[in-house]
Amino acid sequence: MGIDSTLPNFRALSPAERLSHLAAKVELTDAEQALLAKPGALPLATADGMIENVIGTFELPLGVAGNFQINGKDVLVPMAVEEPSVIAAASYMAKLARVAGGFQTSSSGPIMRAQVQLIGVTDPYGARQTILQHREEILRIANSRDKVLIGLGGGCRDIEVHVFPDTARGPMVVTHLIVDVRDAMGANTVNTMAEGVATLIEQITGGKVRLRILSNLADLRLARARVRISPATLATSEYSGEDVINRIVDAYEFAAVDPYRAATHNKGIMNGIDPVVVATGNDWRAVEAGAHAFASRSGHYTSLTRWEIATDGDLIGSIEMPMPLGLVGGATKTHPLARLALKIMKVTSAQELAEITVAVGLAQNMGALRALATEGIQRGHMALHARNIALVAGATGDDVDWVVRQMVAAKDVRVEVAQQLLAERKPA
Repeated sequence: MGIDSTLPNFRALSPAERLSHLAAKVELTDAEQALLAKPGALPLATADGMIENVIGTFELPLGVAGNFQINGKDVLVPMAVEEPSVIAAASYMAKLARVAGGFQTSSSGPIMRAQVQLIGVTDPYGARQTILQHREEILRIANSRDKVLIGLGGGCRDIEVHVFPDTARGPMVVTHLIVDVRDAMGANTVNTMAEGVATLIEQITGGKVRLRILSNLADLRLARARVRISPATLATSEYSGEDVINRIVDAYEFAAVDPYRAATHNKGIMNGIDPVVVATGNDWRAVEAGAHAFASRSGHYTSLTRWEIATDGDLIGSIEMPMPLGLVGGATKTHPLARLALKIMKVTSAQELAEITVAVGLAQNMGALRALATEGIQRGHMALHARNIALVAGATGDDVDWVVRQMVAAKDVRVEVAQQLLAERKPA
């Protein structure tokens, strides 16, 4: 059964009211609601089994982005993030996108690479041919390392062999195992396979294997999203829709040609992507590494998104990038809130999760470009940041909203201003 991802007046509700509303939408049990309502959802004993030297746990705010419609299906998106305006921007852009049918997505298969580094050969191209001649044996050994994956329809599908004939350490031959990891992120699986084939590669080439490790440039595991927005949807009281679209495309072209701008542009995309990755217990560092390497694949660091103007004047946005996410293994299965986040999203495969995640990244990018190209990024961001400032200054209860309104109206959001306002509101 589908859900309605719109969250009318959600921001005006208290956290408890929001949770109650969400629980009704996605049918959360009392125990699941309790996990979200109280701190300490991750037991210390569980945390102690996840990483080393545990002394406690560290929490991030967990929110939910609404209005997302992806391939005709409404989706509520949990996001764990500390930065204000991220969830608000993504939700608002998703609301605009709904007018034209939301986001359309697709993805390639869940294919990861493992690399086996070979050194100590004087005939690197000959070694490459030898390795390729033993392809079937290499595949057999690799697939013997994970019978469960084979049973699920995955496994090592092929090999590639790359030659680096002239490095500072001599010729280097690198074998890539091309592995279908199904609904796993796949790091442990491909690493085990790489270690398993190392001895054979040494035997048939006479060289010495060094590293046996996955690549986080998951360029065979791509997720894509696309959105189409009409000028009428983007029009504001200050700017025509056509003007907004032209400004957005100009801003995109800046990121496309200038790596200094592209770094901040892509950071804005990852503002949407990372919180979803974190909320679902996936490896956000792996996603970040792959994203930025992919943005540099032409030899020039550039935008992960593209923004164009259709013949009818509509704005077309698209994104394609590596998205190595899993539903099984690691923190995704260990962390109680990660499991709960996946339930809220109602995802059924790692590919579906990847597609939702890149759609959020595209929405976040559209929100940032729209703000930058029109009123500037600070207007909306600082209004939300003002809440943090009010809290730092010591505001509580109704005083928080009052202080925020005063600072935003004065366009002066600083701790000392908030403190002064509080002193004036509640004189000693």
